[in-house]
Amino acid sequence: MTETVNLSFSYKVKEELSLHFGNARHCHIAELAAFVNLCGEIGQFQDGFCIKIRTENLLVAKKCFTLLKNTFNIRVDISVRTGSKKRRSYLLLVRSAQDAERILMATGVLHMVDGEKLLQNRMYATVIGSICCKRAYVRGAFIAVGSVNNPEKNYHLEFVLDTLAQAEDLRGLINSFSLDAKTVVRKEHFVVYLKEGEQIVDLLNVMEAHVALMELENVRIVKEMRNDINRKVNCETANLNKVVGAAVKQLEDILYIQNTVGLDQLPQPLQEVAEIRLRYPDQSLKELGKYLTEPVGKSGVNHRLRKISGIAEMLREGKGEAE
Repeated sequence: MTETVNLSFSYKVKEELSLHFGNARHCHIAELAAFVNLCGEIGQFQDGFCIKIRTENLLVAKKCFTLLKNTFNIRVDISVRTGSKKRRSYLLLVRSAQDAERILMATGVLHMVDGEKLLQNRMYATVIGSICCKRAYVRGAFIAVGSVNNPEKNYHLEFVLDTLAQAEDLRGLINSFSLDAKTVVRKEHFVVYLKEGEQIVDLLNVMEAHVALMELENVRIVKEMRNDINRKVNCETANLNKVVGAAVKQLEDILYIQNTVGLDQLPQPLQEVAEIRLRYPDQSLKELGKYLTEPVGKSGVNHRLRKISGIAEMLREGKGEAE
C-alpha cells in the first residue's frame, strides 16, 4: 500500500513536468538531450545513425514524441510491447539517418572533429549553456530516470543512472543550483539523490514543478508543526516525570525521618515544610511555599527539602542524628 502511495506522488510530479513546455527551441533541445543521454540508444550504420528511446513510462514516450515533433518536425515510429506481468514498454524510433543526425548534432551527442563524426553520449555544455536550459535538462532527466517518495513518509528524491559519467554530469548540474546532491552505487547503477525536504523543494522549483512543490510544502508544514508539538509534549512529560520523581524522593525521606527519629526533631522551618509536603504530596514547590506560616518562594522550599534529604541520608548511613 505504501509503495502505491509513493509511486502516486512521483507519478504526479512526472505528469506535471511532462505537460510543461517552454517557448524556446533551445530549451526543448536541452530537455530532449536528457532523454537521449539517459534512455536513448544510438545505432550506427554505414550510411548514418538511428535513434531508439526505450521506456516503460508512457509519460516519457509522450514527452519525447512531442519534443521531437515540435522541435524537429520529423516522423517518429512508436511501438508498444507487453511483457511479463502485463508491463508495457514503449520504443520510439527515428529511422531517417538525416533526421537522426540533426537530433544528435543539436543535442551535442554527435560532434565533428577534424572532419570526422564523433559520438559521445554525454551531457554537452553548450546545450545547457543557459539557466533555462539547465532547468529543462534536469526536468527531462527526472521524467526519464527520476523518482520521489511520498513526503508523508520521508524525504527522498533520486535519479538512477547507468554509468558513473552520467551520474557525475547530472550531480554537477543539480549542484550548480546551490544544492548538495550525493551519489551512491546501488547494485549495477549509480544513484544521484537528495534527502532533505528543503533541497527537494528547491529542486522541484528548479524543474518548475510548482503544483507538486506546493503539495510537498504543505506536507512539510504539517509535519514540522506535528514534530514541534511532539517535542513540546515530550519536554513537558520529561519535566513532569522529573518533578514527580523528586516529590516521591522527598516523601520517602520525610517518612524515613518520621519513622526513625520523628519530625519534631527537625528544626522548625524544616519540620513545617516536611509536614506541608506530607499534607500536599501533589503540589509544586511554588504552591507549597504559599502554605507556610511565612511564605517563601520555590527556591526557598527547595533549599529546605534538600536539607531534609541530607538529614535522611545521614540517618540511613548512621552518621549522626537530626539536629
